[in-house]
Amino acid sequence: QVQLAESGGGLVQPGGSLRLACAVSGSLFGISRMAWYRQAPGKQRELVATITDGGMTDYPDSVKGRFTISRASAANTVILQMNSLQPEDTAAYYCTAHSRYSGDYWGQGTQVTVSS
Repeated sequence: QVQLAESGGGLVQPGGSLRLACAVSGSLFGISRMAWYRQAPGKQRELVATITDGGMTDYPDSVKGRFTISRASAANTVILQMNSLQPEDTAAYYCTAHSRYSGDYWGQGTQVTVSS
């Protein structure tokens, strides 16, 4: 089993920044990919950032150049740095982990609201 705990959400003005963190615990062996998704009310879930165990990252065009996914120096923490936030970035953000052996795991989510 893998446990994921997100933190760092909140209210920010347009143009501002937020840093989300995902603390990963449990059976970490075999985790090959970590990702952040978001879902706004009435909209489909959207993948916003991916990082592989080899450090490769990927982003959709909607956030490319504004969001950065990375592993923190502290063990087992994945960071999503979000800059130049806009109202359309408002959503619940979820951390996920994919294990080669036991499938996908999701955190409880953290709310990000971009509003003046």
